[in-house]
Amino acid sequence: MVHKEFQSAGKKPGLQIWRVEKMDLAPVPSKLYGDFYTGDAYIVLFTTPAPSYNVHSWIGNEASKDESGAAAILITQLDDHLGGAAVQFNEFQNQESLTFQGYFKSGIKYMEGGVASGFKHVVTNNMDVKRLLRVKGRRTVRATEMALSWTSFNKGDCFIIDLGKEIYHWSGSESNRYERLKTTQMAQDIRDNERNGRADMIMIEEGSEPEAVTKELGPKPELPSGDSDESDEKAKKNKASLYLVSDAAGSLTTTLVASSNPFKQNMLSPDECYILDNGEDNNIFVWKGPKANPDERKEALNAAQKFIKQKNYSPRTKVQIIPAGSETTLFKQFFFKWLEGECTGQTYTVGRIAKVENVPFDATKLHGNNAMAAQHGMVDDGSGKVQIWRVEGGDKAPVDPSSYGHFYGGDCYLVLYSYNHGGRQKHIIYTWQGHKCSQDELAASAFLTVRLDDSMGGVATQVRVTQSQEPPHLVSLFKDKPLVIHLGGTSRKGGDSKPASTRLFHIRQSSTKALRAVEVEATASSLNTNDVFVLKSPDSLFVWKGKGASPDEMNAAKYVASLLGGTPIEMEESKEKADFWSALGGKKDYQTSITLQKNIKPPRLFGCSNKTGRLIVSIHVHLFTTTDIRSLML
Repeated sequence: MVHKEFQSAGKKPGLQIWRVEKMDLAPVPSKLYGDFYTGDAYIVLFTTPAPSYNVHSWIGNEASKDESGAAAILITQLDDHLGGAAVQFNEFQNQESLTFQGYFKSGIKYMEGGVASGFKHVVTNNMDVKRLLRVKGRRTVRATEMALSWTSFNKGDCFIIDLGKEIYHWSGSESNRYERLKTTQMAQDIRDNERNGRADMIMIEEGSEPEAVTKELGPKPELPSGDSDESDEKAKKNKASLYLVSDAAGSLTTTLVASSNPFKQNMLSPDECYILDNGEDNNIFVWKGPKANPDERKEALNAAQKFIKQKNYSPRTKVQIIPAGSETTLFKQFFFKWLEGECTGQTYTVGRIAKVENVPFDATKLHGNNAMAAQHGMVDDGSGKVQIWRVEGGDKAPVDPSSYGHFYGGDCYLVLYSYNHGGRQKHIIYTWQGHKCSQDELAASAFLTVRLDDSMGGVATQVRVTQSQEPPHLVSLFKDKPLVIHLGGTSRKGGDSKPASTRLFHIRQSSTKALRAVEVEATASSLNTNDVFVLKSPDSLFVWKGKGASPDEMNAAKYVASLLGGTPIEMEESKEKADFWSALGGKKDYQTSITLQKNIKPPRLFGCSNKTGRLIVSIHVHLFTTTDIRSLML
């Protein structure tokens, strides 16, 4: 149940602050924003017009453990109230993040007791932030927040002087071209994603600082030379590590995913939560997948706090809780390459050079272009070579080709796909992990994937796949047959689990035409009016057709029925027989929403040009940013 004080939280842009008082909450008057009692804990919410949310817990040096614990509980409760969309920060007295400091234009005042005198303060927005980032390194370039002072500068590095409305890229006279390039990319990312494209990016060289910079920093002294990049790389090596947070085994556990950065973005599954450990720099990031179960999402902060204790880090280590889609620049810097949204895969050309025909322009038909297969990562039509292994006892065992396309929830699999592209042999390794596999199998699957990649010279693309989140290309490898996912158990010989006497398979075709047959709980509440279901009971075999089902789904259902054995009884929704409901344990409410039957099309960006005398419309990208729109205008 949400606290009554949070009922009005996030309703309008701006700042809201509550103080934790005797395990309860009391709103802080806006005229006192920026005043903090050192013996208290506070909850601070900043809401943007988008809206997006930053939620901070602030802990004073003299705050009790009870108040600190209450703040941790309340910040999670507030995040739940906001739909899990907030970026969470924990702040400590005298160690506040620059994001937090930016809210208080007139500064932060600490008070040790009594009632403070009135302090009028104007709430600021993101454009008022002031910070300095040092960008350094050759192979792995990193950005570190520094004090906004000339004493932080040197000739050998690049810096981002972020003044909110203006973002200055300052290059030292001895900096290398890799740092300059990375600094430009980071400054652009801050402008486009943190300022919504509304800030100006200005590139300056050492010795040519504009008045706005010298006004902020004062007269520039003689600067020292920077440390060598080689020594910095050595110091920063293995600086960060990535852990999976899971409750799959019934209790909260953390599993090492990668021991050193830079990481690959596809290591982050939308079904999971992760801890990015940058504890040596006093930072811990928790990334929440959009499809992670509620327990994992709610326990994210608790897991980070336990993690800090296990690592013997300072109890004042800063923690950021980041929902997918709200990644900050400092979080993304630990990844080799960060793509906003889904990777659009390779670019494909439709046809060869041919006669240009004038056709009527119809914007409603733009979504139907088959070239958009690239948006789904479809590198080809799946006609290459497929090899599949099951993880067994810490090693991989080959799967009988006759069983290809069948995955069991109690197993993990490695799927190697080899294909030719541009005259070269390429490989993709899909690591499929069932919801009911053991922690040992999860760890072994990750290790075996790396070992398989190493055996091929490290040239394969690695894709981690969790059950029911299979990408379209993986599904396409099994040709016209649906991908069959069994609820649990194992396909290995001597497996200790047998199929249930009553089984229900959900047949569904995605927007990419990929067909899946997923075993679900055998109850009427699992039905969906948009799809087809196959029900196998000890006495009968049924094929149930929902009102919104497609012919392809019906054909796939017949294939699944043939696997289960017996002659299926076909029936349409609302014309069911009594023995059908009896096999499901009786009638129950199920999904009957007609809106789900619509072909929902995601936003796409198209470029329009008449430079040839004709109006030509071309697909630019599926998931786009302000930068993509600017590039079309050039």
